[in-house]
Amino acid sequence: MASYKGGGGGGGGIPLERMSVEQLRALKEQADLEVNLLQDSLTNIRTATNRLEIASSALNDLSLRPQASKMLVPLTASLYVPGTLDDSQKVLVDVGTGYFIEKTMAEGKDYCERKINLLKSNFDQLVEVASKKKNVADEMAVILQAKMKQLASTSS
Repeated sequence: MASYKGGGGGGGGIPLERMSVEQLRALKEQADLEVNLLQDSLTNIRTATNRLEIASSALNDLSLRPQASKMLVPLTASLYVPGTLDDSQKVLVDVGTGYFIEKTMAEGKDYCERKINLLKSNFDQLVEVASKKKNVADEMAVILQAKMKQLASTSS
């Protein structure tokens, strides 16, 4: 017998089979909304991880360039300006909300790797939570469908 524990995570919970159709429908909508939010979060984490992997690759490429080499420097995603590499051993790392920290090349690479590992760990945990929420929502849908069928057969 399935039960819904609610947000508290405490004791036994309310058996789903004993809930009214309206209660089940409301809980199913809430569970579906939570699943959608978790999926959006997973997409955002995947995007951030990809950007950090690109940044890490760019750091590797930059470390191989000789000093005083000409290059295009990105100001935005679509605007590049000509520049000259002054020191390939010092980089500016964007740590968020407009803050940049000067680091050595090795520290910059290490920062990217640590952030990538953190995001991948968070992604794995979120996948597990999203999967459990999806299973609960699917279980609610089955019980709701059975109750609707039962109501239709008793009213006929």
